[in-house]
Amino acid sequence: MNKHLISASLLSADFARLGEEAQSVMDAGADMLHFDAMDNHFVPNLTIGPLVCAALRRYGIQANINVHMMVQPVDRLIVDFSKAGATSITIHYEASENVERSLMLIRQQGCKAGLALKPETSVRCLEGLYDKMDLILVMSVNPGFGGQTFIPEIFDKIKHVRNLISASGRHISLAVDGGIKINNIAEVANAGADVLIAGSAIFNEPDYTKVIAEMREQLATVSPHF
Repeated sequence: MNKHLISASLLSADFARLGEEAQSVMDAGADMLHFDAMDNHFVPNLTIGPLVCAALRRYGIQANINVHMMVQPVDRLIVDFSKAGATSITIHYEASENVERSLMLIRQQGCKAGLALKPETSVRCLEGLYDKMDLILVMSVNPGFGGQTFIPEIFDKIKHVRNLISASGRHISLAVDGGIKINNIAEVANAGADVLIAGSAIFNEPDYTKVIAEMREQLATVSPHF
């Protein structure tokens, strides 16, 4: 198993060929797929929902699919996405009326549970929830659109969250999403991330295999955090 995982964000894929794109990027060496669900309410964009996730499974996609729900409210869609084939579901702290209950609901549906932090979300929201989470997702851009530039100040937040995970004594993955490219992926991993989410950096290139291999070369220089 790779010590750092590359998750390909389908937000930057060609939606007209989504099944083909998903399979191509997995064949090119990605470890999993990242599925951004946006509702034009919690974030200012409208993307894809459970029906599309289910369609990917019918197409034959076997990869782990992490559904990043940038929607509000969350509980009904947690159930819908689990039925649609999500492997893990990540919600935003601000999007749930009862975060602990929502995280427990995700696990009850048979999925791994994640909590996402926007750039302005305080890490204090993690208190008391470590035993309910399998994943913490730190946003390194403001959620809503792909192709944004990584916010440098987020490096300190990644390091802080990694220290909090270590102090908790639990095996919780730390994912970072937004602006990750070949030239900064090692620095993001070195700060504490073990799941690196990349969209435009992969899908905007003609050769997915080449760019993922170059990302792996960069990650090979970083020691694992677990």
